[in-house]
Amino acid sequence: MKYYLAIDIGASSGRHILGFAQNGRICTKEIYRFENALTVKDGALCWDIDRLFSEIKRGMKLCGEMGTVPESVSIDTWGVDFVLLDKNNSLIGNAVSYRDSRTNNADKIISEVIDETKLYALTGIQKQLFNTIYQLAAIKKSDPMQIERAESMLMIPDYFNFLLTGKKAQEYTNATTTQLIDPITKNWSFDIIKAMGLPCRLFQPIKPPGTLLDRTSPRISCEIGYSTNVVLAASHDTASAVMAIPDNQPTLFISSGTWSLMGTERSMADCSDKSRRLNFTSEGGYDYRYRFLKNIMGLWLIQNLKKELNHRFSFSELCKMAESADIDSVIDCNDKRFLAPKSMIKSVNGYCREKGMQVPKTVSESARVMYQSLAKCYKNTAAEIEAVTGKRFDKIHIIGGGANADYLNRLTAQASGKTVCAGPVEATAIGNLMCQMISAGELPDLQTAREWVKNSFEIKYYRKDNDSYDNQRKIRCG
Repeated sequence: MKYYLAIDIGASSGRHILGFAQNGRICTKEIYRFENALTVKDGALCWDIDRLFSEIKRGMKLCGEMGTVPESVSIDTWGVDFVLLDKNNSLIGNAVSYRDSRTNNADKIISEVIDETKLYALTGIQKQLFNTIYQLAAIKKSDPMQIERAESMLMIPDYFNFLLTGKKAQEYTNATTTQLIDPITKNWSFDIIKAMGLPCRLFQPIKPPGTLLDRTSPRISCEIGYSTNVVLAASHDTASAVMAIPDNQPTLFISSGTWSLMGTERSMADCSDKSRRLNFTSEGGYDYRYRFLKNIMGLWLIQNLKKELNHRFSFSELCKMAESADIDSVIDCNDKRFLAPKSMIKSVNGYCREKGMQVPKTVSESARVMYQSLAKCYKNTAAEIEAVTGKRFDKIHIIGGGANADYLNRLTAQASGKTVCAGPVEATAIGNLMCQMISAGELPDLQTAREWVKNSFEIKYYRKDNDSYDNQRKIRCG
């Protein structure tokens, strides 16, 4: 039996998921899980990149100790963040997070060299101040020596791949989140790069997901106890998650986790001014599809509430508490005050107070405001997608950890008037495994892989006129 290892690292945790194919199904087993969190270094919010790589190796080593050596391994993470390496391949500075404030006013720097409207027309990527383009502009202004010393830039998963193999490459789906990729050529837009005054040497060759990068280096193989192939997943976690949608028909999706990425797949990037004004983005997907979507703040709201309450309540308990509350206030989930607040409760209360709405006074009311605000945002975004694409969708597939948010799923079905199909929960890791299996020839294509997903994992169905859900039977492996 051939095993494949997906290493999926999110903003709050990472996991090693082992997968294999059996009787037309994809079977998975969690091998290792570890925490991830931002730390403050030199006054900036940063990722502890060294610790994360230690965790990557620890989980890989455990696979060998269990006697399940994988044919290949793939890593996916969030988008936009990167590291700079010098001529000796040593890190320059820290792995600063997109949530850091260094990009405040960075759009003014970019606007001096390229108009915002033109930038969208050239890339199809929505303006978000944490995009890589703005991070690079901020570095160039505040610490230009970092750029001058740098010989290469690698997105976070590509840096981990480099540490595993010694080979540098830039995976396509994550590269599109930089806002520096030409959607026609599928390559770096060197016109934009040169206009910014950035050296072209920083930008590595673009490789599509499914590319075999190399074997693990001798040093890494010795550390983990075996040698294996390193394959490029669709390394932006949303791109991997969208691969795992259990449907081959055009549909709406919400990749629901810390962020809610809501959209649909399209064959071409939409660089129109209408899409720009609605703040949609066309990020790269598997097989050069495009994820036409909008970034919504997502379960970050609830995660912060839970953390602020010292984790006294589980997510399930917060859902039940929200359902029992009686408050109609709705916030704009994407208001910048919610991006990295010192107190999410105070930020929500302040928003409601400013808008003349009822201010939540209890945990239950705070949770309800957050959940019903997300559901309303999903409804409005669905309507915008239908207006832009000219298509009517009757379903919303919710994939990722948010598929477990029963109350939010019911609110979404009621608000949107659409059937909500929730699952699979570990969509990102499953999409990562699908990419490896297709690369290895064990699955012929994405269409077949999605049929396998439909037959392998639990899907819950929520309908607008039903307070409960219908359950698709989960078929277990083995």
